[in-house]
Amino acid sequence: MTWWDWLAASDYTVAREVLQRGVAALYLIAFVSAVNQFPALLGEHGLLPVPRFLTTLYARRQPTLFRWRYSDRLLLAVAWTGAGLSALLVVGVPQAAPSWVLIPVFLVVWLLYLSIVTVGQTFYSFGWESLLLEAGFIVAFLGAHDTPPPVTIVFLLRWLVFRLEFGAGMIKMRGDRSWRDLTALFYHHETQPMPNPLSRTAHLLPRWWHRVEVLGNHFAQLIVPWFLFAPQPVASVAAAIVILTQLWLVATGNFAWLNVITIVLAFAAVSDSAFSWVLGGARVGPVGDTGMPLWFALVALTASALLVVLSWPPLRNLFARRQLMNASFNRWHLVNAYGAFGSVTKQRFEVIVEGTADDPETPDAEWREYGFKGKPGEVTRIPRQFAPYHLRLDWLMWFLALGSRDTRWFEMFLLRLLEADAPTLALLRTDPFNGSPPRAVRARTFLYRFATREEKRESGAIWMRTEVGVLVPPASLRG
Repeated sequence: MTWWDWLAASDYTVAREVLQRGVAALYLIAFVSAVNQFPALLGEHGLLPVPRFLTTLYARRQPTLFRWRYSDRLLLAVAWTGAGLSALLVVGVPQAAPSWVLIPVFLVVWLLYLSIVTVGQTFYSFGWESLLLEAGFIVAFLGAHDTPPPVTIVFLLRWLVFRLEFGAGMIKMRGDRSWRDLTALFYHHETQPMPNPLSRTAHLLPRWWHRVEVLGNHFAQLIVPWFLFAPQPVASVAAAIVILTQLWLVATGNFAWLNVITIVLAFAAVSDSAFSWVLGGARVGPVGDTGMPLWFALVALTASALLVVLSWPPLRNLFARRQLMNASFNRWHLVNAYGAFGSVTKQRFEVIVEGTADDPETPDAEWREYGFKGKPGEVTRIPRQFAPYHLRLDWLMWFLALGSRDTRWFEMFLLRLLEADAPTLALLRTDPFNGSPPRAVRARTFLYRFATREEKRESGAIWMRTEVGVLVPPASLRG
């Protein structure tokens, strides 16, 4: 018996497997997303080039491997290295090695992705980037199979889920009356950033059901998170409620990896005994050794102490009158503030980008629409499921339609369309000019809403849309 035996959470070894492999799988998706999208969005010839960003004083103070030099080739090397290490973690190779191997592997993955997020500018300004970084750092200290997971790290993961859920619940109650009068879901399924195939079905459900949804959301985000810290089996039940509510969000929306990582992290409150009960009493766990080496106990306690110290600003923020949403309090994106949809958009606006090969000044010019992969466009096209993959251009198009002030990237996007830039066109679903440059492009704003059941039967349309105005008048390279 040693003094650090109290640190061993031997009843959470299955949860450790879910946590480490699940978080690693999301890192793998994030790195692959960077390979596919980063060069066109932020590369040397991207919409917001990183080399230009790195000349700013702010960028020179941030932690990134690109601080001294950026190239698209280096970015791809970083992303593919991160993807390879993440894949090894998914299949459990480092977990079979000693913890002194596993911890550095996870921390390298974390540092590689931190380097990308740091220079990602508005395309990487989403709360789930910080969430993935924080989760990757913490699960590194759950250890490999040569030790049981430390109880302090297990509870810090629950603290992360608490901030994520309770923070989102509080920002809703403070931010929008529709959450308080239970009408928020009258609009949300229709106006969310990127609907999926079931979003219209969810939107057309009876209004009494939407009120039940809001009540269920408040229960899951404002009450249930407190029970994550309760003794078993209460904590496992609380985790199950979080998981079930997140599965409903996965089924009805495309929120990148936000919902999936919340599901993964909730397993920090599920004990091996709970897994055994679900499997009808089958023997489950422990996975790995039951004795903890002294060196690992000291490392885990040091990491825990660091995270506790960093927890004060987000703890204070949870109960602040002016609560911050999706805020990082340090450059390392550790122990952040989270929250989403503090206000609900009541109407859906979409920016439709078009090009023409004709003289744009003539009234009979034929304008053809560019098709995006995820965001609504063609009214007969059923929205697709992309999450947990993140379509960064499509998401920013949603913010653009809401009146985003930073439009530099969109101006460059239109320029790249006029140039028929191949990497930019690869971000789209359809190019109406098959790789040839258009003579001019323009952007119009439309009001979208889901078609009723009767309207769909008559027209076959998923969306009904009405033009609101011109966002960008016809523009050409000559102009």
